[in-house]
Formats: sequence, C-alpha cells, structure tokens
Amino acid sequence: MERFDVLIIGAGVTGAMIARNLAKYDIKVALLDKENDVGNLTSNANSAIVHSGYDPVPGTNKAKFNVLGNAMFDQICDELDVSFSRVGSLTVALYDEQLKILEDLAKRSKENGVKVELLNAEQVKKMEPNINPCVKGALFAPTAGIVDVFNFVVHAVENAVDNGVKLFLNQKVTSINKEKDYYVVKTDKETFESKMVINAAGCFADKIAEMVEPIDWKITPRKGEYFVLDHYKAGLVNHVIFPLPSEKGKGILVTMTTSGNYLVGPSSELDEDPSDYTTDPMTLRNVRAQASEMVPSIPFNQVIRVFAGSRPTCTRHDFVIEYSKKDKYFINVGGIESPGFVSSPAIGEYVVEQLVKPVLSLKEKKDFNPRVRRYHRLYSAMNDGDYKFVNEHENYSEIICNCEKVTLGEILDALDRSVPPQSVKALKRRTRAGYGRCQGGFCQPRVVLILAKHYGVSPLEINYDGEFSPILLKKIKEGK
Repeated sequence: MERFDVLIIGAGVTGAMIARNLAKYDIKVALLDKENDVGNLTSNANSAIVHSGYDPVPGTNKAKFNVLGNAMFDQICDELDVSFSRVGSLTVALYDEQLKILEDLAKRSKENGVKVELLNAEQVKKMEPNINPCVKGALFAPTAGIVDVFNFVVHAVENAVDNGVKLFLNQKVTSINKEKDYYVVKTDKETFESKMVINAAGCFADKIAEMVEPIDWKITPRKGEYFVLDHYKAGLVNHVIFPLPSEKGKGILVTMTTSGNYLVGPSSELDEDPSDYTTDPMTLRNVRAQASEMVPSIPFNQVIRVFAGSRPTCTRHDFVIEYSKKDKYFINVGGIESPGFVSSPAIGEYVVEQLVKPVLSLKEKKDFNPRVRRYHRLYSAMNDGDYKFVNEHENYSEIICNCEKVTLGEILDALDRSVPPQSVKALKRRTRAGYGRCQGGFCQPRVVLILAKHYGVSPLEINYDGEFSPILLKKIKEGK
C-alpha cells in the first residue's frame, strides 16, 4: 500500500486549489472524492460569480479570503486557460429607505479594502438600460467578475495531476483512524495511509471531522434554485445585478455567463439533505418574481433549464480553516459557502503555506508547471476570428453539438487529458456538449457512442453521471 504525505478529502474547488498548491512541492499527495468526477456537487452548481468582497463582515475569514482570492483570479485563470471576465457588479436599491443600506455597504467595503462607487438612479439606468426604472441607486464594484466554474475546478485538478498529485474518484470515506505517525483512511473501496489529512469535504465536512474528534461546529446545506436562459441577445444586463444582501446571503441575482447564457437565482433555504437537488415550482416562481423586480424584461420564455445547488452553511457563520484540536496533522477546511469559490485560491495558498508547511518539510519542485495544455474551442475561434488551429485539425471541423458549437476535436481532447470525463455529464461540463437549447436531445446519442468507443465498452455501460446511472438499458432488438 502506497503511503502519502498529504491526503485531501474532497475534490471541489477548495480541495482542487489545495492540491494544486501542494503540487508545487516534492511530496506525495492524494486527492479523494466520493463522486465520479471532480467538482461534481457544490462547485458544480453555483452562481459562477467572482465576488468583489464588499459584503462579508470585516475581520472574518470570509472577508479576508474573498479579497485576497479575487486579486488572484486574473493570473490563475490565465494559467489554467479558464474563461474569466471582470464585468463588475451592481447592488441595487429599489426604494428610498434602501439607500442608507447602500451607504453602510460602502463603508464596509472600505473596511475590507474593496473599491466601490455609489451611483445615483440616472447613472445606474445609463449602465443598465433594462433595470427597473424605479431604481434609486446602486453600489458599483468593478472588481467583481464571472468565471467558468466547471472548468476552473477541472483544470485546477488537471494541473495538479499533471504535476504529480494522484486522483482517486468514487471513494466515499467511511472511517479515519490515527496509527502511530500516520492516518488510515478507509473508503468503501480501499484503504489509504497518509501522514496528514486535509478535510475539504464541502457539505460533508462536519461528518468527516467527527470521524476524528468531537467538533463545535455543524454544517447545514442551504439549497439554491436557478433558471438558465438560452443565448439571448447581449445586453439584457451588462453587470452582475444583486439585490441588497440579507441574512440568507447575497440574494437572487441576474447575470450573464462566460458562455453567453444568462443565470437567474438562487433561492436560499436550509435543507438537511445534502443530496437534495430537486426544484419545485413555488420556489422557482419566487425566484422569478424577485429577479423581475430588478430586471422586469427578463425573457423567461428563453429558459432552457432549471437546476439546484447546495452550499455548506456553517453554524460559525464563517469559514472553518484550522488544525484539529488534538493533532496538527489533521486540518479542517469547512463551511466554505459563498464567497467560497472566489476565496478558494487564497484558501489553497494559506492552507499550504501557513498550516501544512509548519508541520511537514516542503521542498519546492524545480519543474512545477503552473499551466495546463491550451484548450482549443470552435466557439472561441468564432468569437475571436482565429480559425488557424481549427483549420489545421480535421476533427475540429466536425460539429457534434450544434447548439453550443462543440466539435469532435474538443471532445477527443478532453478525453486525452489527465482528468478525463468518465460520464456524459462530466463531458458535458468540460465541453458544453448538451448544454444548449435541446439539452442533449440531438447530440447525446453521439456523445454516448464517442465515450463507449474511447473506453472500449458497450454504450450500455456509459453512465449519465455517477456509478450505476446508465443512459441506455438494453438494445432495441433485444427488448420487447
């Protein structure tokens, strides 16, 4: 049995960024996740926003890591070849009595070191022609942005694996025990040994922590439901549009995405079941009503999908980033809800440099490469007018997904990476094949055949998502 120096539980965005930072050092690192793909739960279903950092309570981990993480996104997204744009955000006041709250947020922004600007109604309408004409003012945060959340996680793990980290999927941790100078981590499939364990298990972080010792914090999942709009014409909104924040979070937003779609949501309700990703008409109706109050002209007839995500709300109301009370070789990184995604690069750096390094001897690698192999996409070529690579490679001229303009070349490239997709959903997240208006109605049969051919299995063995979720049940000629 191979023994590791560090074992990370959870391959969401937090675990991914910790793994990537550890990959800079000459140590053995394992990254475990119970899902069949990285970033498949909380990191898969969120607002895709890089928050500026004006909102968190000053002095908290949320405030600290939000601001630090935001500043890191330009370089990291360049290195990981991930779409990112600093479009800025507007937090709007629709009533006179809300203007005082905007002023208070501006003061908080100054305490957090975030540049903002208070705008009057006319300035807001000029920036956002489709905003509610009754708007009274807004807080403009220019450093806010939008990012491709799916590929941010995938590319970060790919970069970590390319630099020596070992990834283990479909590994649900069942027990953790300390034996002499190492931990024994058992999953439902095998056993791992490691000097140090880092718990980055998202909505399950408290359960993992309790395998080691009693803790004074608890995670309760908070479910959020969203609408996804098709590639509606540009300019519905030009910035991320927020309502005033509340105790439930930043509220229901309206934003464009890096893929040209629009996103509306999320709701915010506590849900004891972390695996509950259902949506319901009443909640979605409420999301629609609140979003329409800010932007009345949202074309809900362009909705192509609704979905739900879950974020790990902690009883401490802050990120938990600390050693176990009884052992510095076990580190908890829990309660990473919003603004967790934007905070992840700074959290990853802090965990490695301030918590791991004082305990383990870390020697930098001379050959660490911070970049992933470049991704070539027809959609990007169409926007940039640069068809050189596409024209030189035959597979990039064969379109598989017409809605999102995804080619065979892009799919084969994703399959040829160090963290390849193992399912239809995993391929969909990497390439967007199936994300369009028809939601895979036309391209999914071809995607299944491509996956089956690549892995040398029957199409009946190709899963939609996790283990035991086949797309096909039997061949027509064999059934009745």
